[in-house]
Amino acid sequence: MLGKKEKIKEPTGELNVLGEGTTIQGSLVSNGDLRIDGKVNGNVTTQGKCVLGASGAIIGDIKAKSCDISGNVTGNIKVVDTLFIKASGIINGDINTTKIVIEIGGQLNGSCTMGVDVSINTVS
Repeated sequence: MLGKKEKIKEPTGELNVLGEGTTIQGSLVSNGDLRIDGKVNGNVTTQGKCVLGASGAIIGDIKAKSCDISGNVTGNIKVVDTLFIKASGIINGDINTTKIVIEIGGQLNGSCTMGVDVSINTVS
């Protein structure tokens, strides 16, 4: 219709959970927060927070507003705000983030680039 404005999708703030014992083959895209305790063989993109539990694993790249890693990641990570690597977290890949916190025992096997220019593509 003429004169009708298109609504802009805002992040819903909802939490999406992938439970332990569940595997996704392919990319995972969300506007809300993610909690992953299972496995993802593909890229993960969210406009919210991505939490990878101790039993979780991602083989693919992560793009998120913020991220807490307690499980294993094999891939590159791009985080707009803060990346938190917990003591049980292991990252095998490169990181691009604004801020990073690594607990004692957390592992980063790759390079880290920090700066204020970090952005992720808009999720449609």
